[in-house]
Amino acid sequence: MDQEGLKIILNIEVVVIKKRCVKMVSRVKEYGLRLLGSRKSNLYFPVFLCLVFCLQGCYSFTGASLPPYIKTVAVPPFEELSGAGVAQLSAEFTEKLIDAIESQSSLSIESDISQADALVEAAIVSFSDEPSQIGSETERAVTNRITIVVRASFTDRVENKPFFTRTPFNGFDDYTVGDFAGKEEAIDAAVDQIVDDLFNRMISNW
Repeated sequence: MDQEGLKIILNIEVVVIKKRCVKMVSRVKEYGLRLLGSRKSNLYFPVFLCLVFCLQGCYSFTGASLPPYIKTVAVPPFEELSGAGVAQLSAEFTEKLIDAIESQSSLSIESDISQADALVEAAIVSFSDEPSQIGSETERAVTNRITIVVRASFTDRVENKPFFTRTPFNGFDDYTVGDFAGKEEAIDAAVDQIVDDLFNRMISNW
């Protein structure tokens, strides 16, 4: 297996581990709320705290693979080049990436690009909504697939060199034809996939 193939596999593993950690943190928090209202809270609460700290370490990525001088990052609004006309799509991408950086890494967001150690520049280059499954009897679409493509660059502004340039990130999800709410959920799912992949690429510095 070549190096690029190994990187792809490892990146997938990071995403899977992260999602499992998120679910575990959610369950632990739910258990903690129940514990606070029980008579056994004094007995088990110290154990609960230890578990929370352990899971927090699992869930948080420090960005340790980045150079130690990279402490702040600027995330200007995603550029809309797809012509899809989907309201707030650019804002959704930008907000979710900022949230991922703030909640899952030690990096800080810098609103002033000139003061940031690193810069993320991204553009939505493609948005499609096409049939993904055709009914055998009606020969009409039963489900449609939302597919979004983003190209992003991540630049080290301290050393003035790129970490990666115009790298494509894809996200997709299906929904039942005619289900407007389902379409919105499919768009959200595609956005989440791309944000996760982009964030993981940033912190792994591959």
